[in-house]
Amino acid sequence: MFHRIRRRAREREDQREFTELHARLQDQVPHGFGAPAIEPEHAEPAAMVDDFLPPELRVPSHDQVEGKIMPWKQPLVLDGEMAVCAECGAYRDWLILSTCGAIWLRCRAGHQRVETRLDTAWYNRNSGPADATYATFEDCLRHLGH
Repeated sequence: MFHRIRRRAREREDQREFTELHARLQDQVPHGFGAPAIEPEHAEPAAMVDDFLPPELRVPSHDQVEGKIMPWKQPLVLDGEMAVCAECGAYRDWLILSTCGAIWLRCRAGHQRVETRLDTAWYNRNSGPADATYATFEDCLRHLGH
């Protein structure tokens, strides 16, 4: 019961302080309040700036690239089996190609085959950033040492 009496006394004290503060500030107006808005000066429009990277630093988008290639030096194990070239028996030093939604394996001897156990999501998880782009497939093979 006493806590209710104290609370009401605090509420009355708070109300009295608010009323006094309101009376003191009644005739005061904040600076700039009610004054006409200042018109901004008409400045010349800012010059248009090309905020894109220069052409030599731009990376082609995924729809501008025919495919991606990454080297895979170690043996490639898929579903518990080591991937082996059916023609020459190579089991390491692959080039993994991602093109048209399919993954291709290419051995050092140049034999290629579609690998159905891999998909583009696997490729994207395991590939690093592209270090260069090439105009032809042969240029890319030369760069990768194949």
